Parts: sequence; C-alpha cells; structure tokens
Amino acid sequence: MIHDLFRILIALHITTGATGAISFWFPVLGRKGGPSHRRWGNIFTRVLLATGSFAICMSLLTLIDPLTTHPHLVGQFDADFIRGIFGWMMLFLGVLTINLTWYGWQCVTHKHNRAAMREWRNVILQPLLILAALNCAIQGLLIDQSLMVAISFVGFATAFTNLWFLYKPKAGPKDWLKEHLKALVGSGISVYTAFMAFGSIRILPALALNPIMWAIPLTIGVSIIIWQWWRLDGGYRHYAGLVTRLVRKASASGT
Repeated sequence: MIHDLFRILIALHITTGATGAISFWFPVLGRKGGPSHRRWGNIFTRVLLATGSFAICMSLLTLIDPLTTHPHLVGQFDADFIRGIFGWMMLFLGVLTINLTWYGWQCVTHKHNRAAMREWRNVILQPLLILAALNCAIQGLLIDQSLMVAISFVGFATAFTNLWFLYKPKAGPKDWLKEHLKALVGSGISVYTAFMAFGSIRILPALALNPIMWAIPLTIGVSIIIWQWWRLDGGYRHYAGLVTRLVRKASASGT
C-alpha cells in the first residue's frame, strides 16, 4: 500500500513540477506586470505549492519505509542513505519550496504593506524552514553526506533574509519587488534542481549527488536574480551616476 501511494505521489509531483518548470519562464522572460505575467505567475505559484506539498508527503513515506518506497535503489544504497537523501533532505526541500513560493506571493500581493505580509502562515514558515534546514544538516553529518549540510545553508539564508525584510525598521520602495523576484526565482531553482538531481537517480544514480547537478540550476537562478535586481536599480545608468558622483566628490575635496 505504501509503495502504491508513493507511486501516485510521484506522478502528481512530476506533473505539477513539470508544469512549474515550464510556466516559470513566462513571467521571468516576459513583460513584467502585464496580464500574461500575472496569469503565468499565478499558475506557477499554485503548482509549486502543490509540488512542495507532494514532496513533503513523499519524504514522510520514505522516512517510514525507505526500502519499500525506493525498491529500485535496494542493493545500491542502504536504508539510512535513502532515508537521509530522499527522506530528510526532500522534506527540507519541500518546506523550502513552499516557503519561497508563499513568501514571494505575499510580497507581490501586499507590496508595500509589510504588516499584511506578516500573516500567520508566512511567519510560521520561517522558523519551520530553519528547523528543517538544521535537521537536514544534522542528518547529513550522521550519514556523512556533505551535500545535505551544504544545501541546508540555502534554507538558513532564505529564512533569515525573509525575516529581515518582514521586520526591518524601514523598507525601500522597491524592496518588496526584489524579495518577490528572489523568492519565486528561488522556487524555480528548486524545481530544476529536483529534476536534475533527484530525476537522474533513475537513469544514472551516481549523478544524483554530483555537485554539478545541484550547481547548474543554482548558478542560473542566482544570475537571474542578480540581473533583475540590477535592472531594478537602474542598470548601468545607476552605477555610472554613482561613480560620477564619487569622482566629483573626490575632486572637490582635493581642491
């Protein structure tokens, strides 16, 4: 029964995850703020919340019975390894995906109203992610998997930067938009990481823990975030103006 339920969850997880992976690019590459951006953004948000939820359910079944849920790995990996990677780490990644998606949605829904963003689910998801990240790191140490320890820092960084924005004394006029971009592009990173890393376990199991499989989507996603933030700050004109002002100030002080 556990195996059958797990297979159903895999099918649902792949369906929603694939939809999210495709819909991710429409708001990223398209015109920002228009009807198409909002429509695809809503689709991406809803399917990612579902994808993260299915991942959590799959991880819990794996923790209960790792060998029954992953019979194709029997003989290649022991129960502790499967429980660690496909149980505890997937639990962490599921919580991370839901955290980023919900937080990003709240940022664009409430924009400048940070008090409204501090609704109970958005607040609770931050310490929950910290606990999931801490547990992932501890479980990684117990089974000597440094990848689990390394990936946990993404959770710590996410939760603490989210909390800083939600509670810092004063937010800039574009901070909500930067946080929205950070969060939903981060959700996209998690989708592609899952497809490249966990998906490869069925084809070439040795690739699942290859750092390159985890680094590719992370590098692309972080590059998108930096590029979009740079554009929001005015691009090269902003930094050219900043350099000009610094040069003028230095010249004036020299005279």
